[in-house]
Amino acid sequence: MSPDDENKVMTEASSPKLTSLQIGDLLDCLPHRYPFLMLDKIIDINGDESATGIKNVTYNEPIFQGHFPENPIFPGVLIIEGMAQTAGAIVIAAEREKGLSHLVYMLTIDKAKFRKPAVPGDRLEYHIKKIRRRKNVGRFYARAMVGDVLIAEAEVGAMIVEQ
Repeated sequence: MSPDDENKVMTEASSPKLTSLQIGDLLDCLPHRYPFLMLDKIIDINGDESATGIKNVTYNEPIFQGHFPENPIFPGVLIIEGMAQTAGAIVIAAEREKGLSHLVYMLTIDKAKFRKPAVPGDRLEYHIKKIRRRKNVGRFYARAMVGDVLIAEAEVGAMIVEQ
């Protein structure tokens, strides 16, 4: 199996289905770059319905120079951004499979709750599920997990625009 085929599995109809996005794929889908790309990869993709984004939090990220050097905590706003990037990437990837080219812009953040901090060494998982999509606006429920511990949750809304 070639590296390009690793991100796809065959469905009953024998057409490839996207199941993961590695870093190169994310860079193709999202306009974000270091230090603002809040994802390392996305797994368990089910079209634009659901997916799990992965972010490995490391101490040598520039944010920890000021938040907070003696007690590093990954900022909640960046956790929300990681949720939004995960949702945006799966929407863009699903649209590309249809031969369309779109960008996604965050519109809303609702019902955000932060339950525990994320720290260097944590593996953040952004579990995303589509609530609905109407025309060019999508809404997703997102949970940030470290292992089995829920550390944050929110609903994020996005506008999908033709590129």
